[in-house]
Amino acid sequence: MQTPPQTQAVNGHSMAGKLLRVAVCSPGAAGWTSANAWRELGFLHAPDFQTAQAQHDELTRQLKAAGAEVLTMTGAPGLTLDAVYAHDPSLATDYGVIIMNPGKPNRVLEAHHHREFYQSLGIPMLGEIQPPGTTEAGDMVWLDEKTLLIGHGYRTNASGIAQMRALLAPKGVEVLSAPLPYGPGPSACLHLMSLISLLDEQIALVDLPWLAVETVELLKARGYKFVEIDYAERDTLACNVLSLGGKRLLAIEENRKTNARMQQAGFDVRTFPGAELCINGSGGPTCLTRPLLRG
Repeated sequence: MQTPPQTQAVNGHSMAGKLLRVAVCSPGAAGWTSANAWRELGFLHAPDFQTAQAQHDELTRQLKAAGAEVLTMTGAPGLTLDAVYAHDPSLATDYGVIIMNPGKPNRVLEAHHHREFYQSLGIPMLGEIQPPGTTEAGDMVWLDEKTLLIGHGYRTNASGIAQMRALLAPKGVEVLSAPLPYGPGPSACLHLMSLISLLDEQIALVDLPWLAVETVELLKARGYKFVEIDYAERDTLACNVLSLGGKRLLAIEENRKTNARMQQAGFDVRTFPGAELCINGSGGPTCLTRPLLRG
C-alpha cells in the first residue's frame, strides 16, 4: 500500500471540482497478466496485458499532469479483471468512505480490498452496505453537495439504496432513486454513469434516449444543460468522461465525434487510447478512477 502524505484527506459530494487525489488499480494488480475468465466477465476478447498496461500508464500520466495525486492499489488474491475499474467498490463522501456491496458477484472481494486500502491510509469510513443490499458507485451521481442520485438497476437494488439513504440522511444528504432501463440485460454493465457524466456543475453529457423521463426532468429542473453524445459512439463508452475540474475533461480518444462536441461546448478535452483497457471491458475514465479528494 502506498504511504499517504500528512495532508491525507477524503471528500465527495462533487463530480466536477478540481481533482486533487484519486486511487487507481493497474491491469497488473488486477490480474490481467493471466486474463482468466474474460468471457464470463463480459469482456469482448481476451485482454492484451501489455497494451492495456500502456494505456493505463497514459491514464495515470494524464491524471498527474492535471495536478492529481495518484494512489495506486496493490493486487490481492481473488481479484478479477474487473478490479481495474476502481470506481465501483467504494464511494467517497465528505464524512468518510462508504464501502459498496457490488451487484456483480465477482466484485464483492474488491470492496473488501478497498476497505483494507483505506484503512492502511487512515481514511475514515462512514459505513458499509450489507446484503441483501447491492450497490455499485457507478450508479451514483452527486447532483450537488446535498443530493445524491442513485440508479436503480441490476447492480444497485432497492435495499442498497435504502441503506445509502440511512447512512446519509443524518448528514443532511437527500438520496434520490433513478430507474434504469433494461438495456442489454442483466449480464451487461449498465450504470447510471453509463448514461450521465457531469462535465461541470451546470452541464451534463448524456445518452438522452436511454435516460428515464423523470431523470431528464429532474436534471432540467436543477438547471443542467445537456451535451448529447454522438450515438454512433454509444458502444465505445462515449458518455464515460471524467471531469478534472476547471473545464478540463479526460476521455478516451476513440470517441472523436463526442469529444468534438464537448470541445465545442467550451471544454478542454484530454484523451488517452482506450480500446483495450476501456472498450474491451466496458469501463471508461470514470470507471478506472476512484476520486478521493476534489477542490
